[in-house]
Order: sequence, then C-alpha cells, then structure tokens
Amino acid sequence: MSAVLTSLASEGSCHFGGDNGCGFPAPGLNEFDFKPIFTVGSVDFTKPMLLAMICALLVVVFFWAAFAKPKLLPGKLQLVGEIGYDFVKRSIVLETIGKKGEKYVPMMVSMFFFIWIMNIMSIIPFAQFPVMSRIAFPVGLASVVWITYMSLTFKKHGFVGGMKNLCWPSGIPGWVMFILVPIEFFSNIIVRPFTLAVRAFANMFAGHLLIVVFSVASWYLLSPTLGALYGTVSFGVTVGLTGFELLVQFLQAYIFVMLASSYIAGALEEAH
Repeated sequence: MSAVLTSLASEGSCHFGGDNGCGFPAPGLNEFDFKPIFTVGSVDFTKPMLLAMICALLVVVFFWAAFAKPKLLPGKLQLVGEIGYDFVKRSIVLETIGKKGEKYVPMMVSMFFFIWIMNIMSIIPFAQFPVMSRIAFPVGLASVVWITYMSLTFKKHGFVGGMKNLCWPSGIPGWVMFILVPIEFFSNIIVRPFTLAVRAFANMFAGHLLIVVFSVASWYLLSPTLGALYGTVSFGVTVGLTGFELLVQFLQAYIFVMLASSYIAGALEEAH
C-alpha cells in the first residue's frame, strides 16, 4: 500500500472538508523510497530487491515445473509454458532475428517473463510496487543486452568490421559520412542502452505514481460532502488506470525484448 495512503488511513479523519484542516498529501518520490529490511555491510536490502528475487524465483520455478518432465501430450502447466515460450520465440525472436536467433530464445524468454512479472508486482496485494520503476533494475537488464550486442558485433566482424557495422551505414554517399559516423557511433553505443533502460523505467514510474495519486485522492475526498462525488470519480479513474497499466506492463516487456532482439539482429547481419 502507498505510504501516503497508509498514513491517511491511520489518521482516519484527514479528508476533504474535515475539521482538522489537513491539505491533500500529494504523493511524490517518497513512494519509491523504502526503509532497509536488513543491512549487510554497506548494502541495504530493500523491498524492491526482495520483489526482484521473488520474481526471478517465480520464473525459474515455473519453467522448471513446466518442462522438468515434458510429455508428448502436455499437461496444463506444460501447455501454459509452451504457449509463453512459443510466443516469445515466434512473435519476437524469430520474427526479428530469423533462424539465427534460435540460440538466443532462452535468454529472451527469461528476460521477457522476468520483466513482465516485475511490472505486474504493482497490482499484487502487499507487493504493490513495480520493480522496474527503480532505475537500477532496467539499467542492469539493459547492460546485459548491451554487452551481448557489443560482444556479438565484434566477435562476428572483428574490431574494424565491428566498428564499421556500428558506425558506417551502407548505401550512403561518402561525403555525408563525416557527419553520419559520429551520430551513428553515439546512437548505437551510448543512446541505445540508455533509451532501452529509461523507456522501461519511465513508463513504470509514471504509471505507478498516477495510480497512487488517484488512490490517495479517492480516500482524501471520501467525506459526507460534495467531495464524495469527486472521490467516486477518482476511484473510477484508479480502476481504469489499473486496467490500462496491465496492458502497459505487458507492452513494456514486449518492447524491451523486441528491441534487444533487433540489436542482436544488427550485430549478426552481414557487412555490406
């Protein structure tokens, strides 16, 4: 539950038009700040870290249970696992990379479901926090993609060929290359991992904050005055935003893995 909403509920009387004169306690960055559960040396173990570990465990346990003893006629768990695996494999990886992408399917499947479940944590009771709204997690995953992208580029093309693959587009007149090469270098080596991380972070951050704002407003406006009408509308907006957020949570996982696949496809393509 939101820290602000918990505080309001405990106070009980802090409502619009109340006698205590309390104003609307607008949520802010405090919604993303958590007290350490425990500390090991200089490292604080917080709620987002715990949720990330739970999400990783859920992905591992689910696919282990689904495919530990595969059957020709799949049971319900195996069937769900196969549907999820095939969706990422056929709709994202093979569609983007082609047959060369077969070996990267396990990585992309793991990444897709890990990100998706971390996003879904925002609507799970007692969790109620999208882990990807903490910038460290999307940065970590984007770093894995970037390292894979760079490694494959230079492994396949060598150093000179790799730099040409990254910075020298084919079919472009030579006289514009002195402008285009620095732009391509900056775009492929710096901007790509940055935007990959920030896109996932910003959507989850903004979505969570919006839901918290309207949730707090619903409670604050709950009073035997005209504010009750506004509170009802605010609650309806909260429900609508939660439904919309479910779609965004899926789309962000999809987009992240699709972009990761497109970077790998670029690293594997033949030089021209």
